[in-house]
This record gives sequence, structure tokens and C-alpha cells, in this order.
Amino acid sequence: MLGQLAAHARWSPLTRILVVGADAAGMSAAHTALRAADAAGRDVEITVLEATGHTSYSACGIPYWIAGDVPSGDDLVARTAAEHRSAGIDLRLGARAVAVDTERRRVRFEQDGTAGEAEYDELVLATGAAPIIPDWARAADGGLVDGVHPVKSLDDGELWTGLLERAGEVGGPSRAVVVGGGYIGVEMAEALIRRGLSATLVTRGRVMSSLDEDLGAEIEDALVAAGVDLRTGRTIDGLETTGGPGDRVSGVVTDTGERLGADVVVLAIGVEPATRLGGEAGLPLGEAGGYLPDPAGRIAPGIWAAGDCCEVEHRLTGRRAFLPLGTHANKLGRVVGDNLLGGDRRFGGALGTAITRFVAGGVHLEIARTGLSSDQAAEAGYDVAALVTTGTTISGYMPEAEVIHTKVLGDRATRRLLGVQIVGGPGSAKRVDAAAAALWGGLTVDDLAGMDLAYAPPFATVWDALQIAARRLADRL
Repeated sequence: MLGQLAAHARWSPLTRILVVGADAAGMSAAHTALRAADAAGRDVEITVLEATGHTSYSACGIPYWIAGDVPSGDDLVARTAAEHRSAGIDLRLGARAVAVDTERRRVRFEQDGTAGEAEYDELVLATGAAPIIPDWARAADGGLVDGVHPVKSLDDGELWTGLLERAGEVGGPSRAVVVGGGYIGVEMAEALIRRGLSATLVTRGRVMSSLDEDLGAEIEDALVAAGVDLRTGRTIDGLETTGGPGDRVSGVVTDTGERLGADVVVLAIGVEPATRLGGEAGLPLGEAGGYLPDPAGRIAPGIWAAGDCCEVEHRLTGRRAFLPLGTHANKLGRVVGDNLLGGDRRFGGALGTAITRFVAGGVHLEIARTGLSSDQAAEAGYDVAALVTTGTTISGYMPEAEVIHTKVLGDRATRRLLGVQIVGGPGSAKRVDAAAAALWGGLTVDDLAGMDLAYAPPFATVWDALQIAARRLADRL
């Protein structure tokens, strides 16, 4: 039966494509399919169901909107709903998909309190990831306690800008607790300090635990120097609230019994794949709960998946990894969009390349990583050698030269490059792209040390900091 349906979808004069989720992956798939259909002279009908009222926006830009760098949430929107519709896409906002019938090829959804059903020949699941909300953050009615919120969507950004509107004024919020020491936690600590609040960051492990402990310590020292009250190795057990009418958060209680005052609490604990829809339909899920698309983006006959709801192949281990980033979402969405109409595009996997910064309290710190950490490499079976090298971002005699710490990881047996981590001043972090290119190509530590990289005193040292670190590790290997 599935084979007959697949054949019908392949040869039907009109291909009905249904996309669930209208952010990076979903709309990338939709527009790529439109272009592919136009090029092939095919007729397509593309419908997109989006549970929220927003589409195609930069979630990564939300902390900078909250900090005041970005004037409004509208500036984070790459393409409006009207622009999608004018391109020929039937975009339905506020339409929440509730069930998939894979046999009948239909999706049930709810919109404006009314139930509906959409048929498809090809289904794309691009439902993204949802913020992790701990039980202690919820009020008796199941909603979030006032003043406690994640940072994931444009609605979240709108709420945060409203919460912080009176920051610095009498009666306005002045004390913030950030729960979580990853990228969003660090970025929100920056935003809150810049808005005039005191910031306490509580994390159950280390800050930026995706980096090795030695470079993580550099980050922690910088946060403390900027005025962040850092509490590592701790969790939150509960909230204190004001009580009575207008009940809202007034503090948090840690697992050690310590009470920390808070007018606002940022939930930056992480995200998890939003895969309930497919999971309930019997589609397979990975260890992290994400969909498992093949390199073409397919997860079942006539069903595809892309974006933060997926686990992708790590190029260095061959294993599935949950790496929720807009870069992968856009790329895999494009792959799926082309293949929906018979294309043969493939997603090449991921390296976990990531970058951020902390600029507040007189501190400017850039942070980047690609490939494997020491623990990840050892777990994958590599014989890991690693070395941290400290240098300057540009020629030391230039007035704007800053300290940069570069860690290079390699395999002793093959000398293969395994990972690079960078922590340093302005101009440090984008060096990670050269390292990611070397990793992508399967190069050795020696190859990285010998690459022809650009040099001029205002931009780099004659041996760039990245290559000095690679050369020194190569010498030890």
C-alpha cells in the first residue's frame, strides 16, 4: 500500500507538499521545492502549518534584542508571512498539527478553535525544538510563574523586553538569576548586565561545558570579572514568590538550601526535539528523542524531517548527535526541498561548530568550538592529544592586540585533527571557521599548521594563533 501511495505521489501531475513548522528548516524546504518545481515544470501545492504567529525569524538574535542591540523583534524576521504567501505558499499561522495519519496521508490540525485536516503526497516535519521547562518553574495552574521564562521564540523576546522595560527605575527589576551555563545562559547574562541588572548564573555543571575544562575556566574567570555572581555545580530546587495578588517570583532556592533573590529568572537549561507528532505516529526516534533522517532527509516513505527536531550524523564519529543550530536547519531544509521532487541532494553531516561572545562589565570575550571535545574524542575511540597555546589575536606590537587561548585536539595514531576550541578577546573566535574547514576535509594537525592563511599585522600574527597551536601539538605528536 505504501509503495502504491509513493508511486502515486511520484507520478501525480500535482504534488501536494505539506510542511509542519514555518521557521528555518520548514520554509527553506518549502521555497527550495518551489524553485525545483519551477525548474522542472512541475505543479506543486505547498501548504505550511505553523502553530505560532511567527515565521522565518532568527531565534539566535533574541538575546541581542533583549540587550538593546536590535530595535525590535521585526528586525529578526528574515521573510514575512506575506512574502511567503506571495511566493505561492499556503501558509497557515496559528495552525497546530495534532496528529499524523501515515496510512491515509493526512494531518489533523487545530486553528482558531476549529479542527481541520490536510492531505499530502509528501510530508515535511520541521517542528524544531522546545525549551526544557523544569517543574519548579510552573505555577499551580500549570503555567509559568510570573517573571520566570525561557528565551526561544519571538513571543519570549516580546515578554522579556516588557519585563525589563523598567530596569534601572525605582520599583523595576534589578536582580536576575540565569539558570543554565550554555550559549543562551552566557548571552542572557550579558544582556541582563547591559540592561542594568545584577546577574547570578546557576549551572549544574561548568559554564560552557561543550568546551574542555581548561578553556571553560577562562570563561568563568571572565564572567566573574564582569560582575556575574557565578554558582557552578548547583541546581535549582524551587522558587520563592511574592504571594497574594500579582504573585510573581522573588527568588530561587538551590539544592544546597541557598536562597538567591530574583526579580526575573531566565530558563536557559537547554532544548529538546519537538517530536511528539511523529513519535505518536510511530516514526522512529533517536537517543536524544529526535527524528533520524537519512542523508536525503527522509525518515519514512513520503515523510521527511529537517531542523532542530532531528539528530544528525557527526562527521568525526559517524554517530547521531543532537546539534540544534540554524545553520544545520537551513541546510537540511534545502536538501529536503530539492529531494521532494526527485532531486539527489545530500546533507553532509555536522561538526558541532558554534560561536558566541560575552561583552559586558568591561569584558569582551569571544568563544568558539568545532569538532570533538577531549571527552567526546576519547569516547569515540580516539587516542587524544591536546594542547592549549596562549598568544595574541594580531601582532603584539599593534595597540589592539588581545590575548587568545587556542586548544587543538588530534589523534596520536593518525595525526588527524579532531577539534579546536578558542577563547579570547576581540577578533579571536571566527578563526574557528578555518579549523572547521580543515575538519570537514579530514585534514591532519600538520595540514592545519601548514595551511596558507592570511597575514598582516592588524589581522594576525605571521604564524596565526590557530597555526601556532596546531604546530606545537604536531611537534608533540
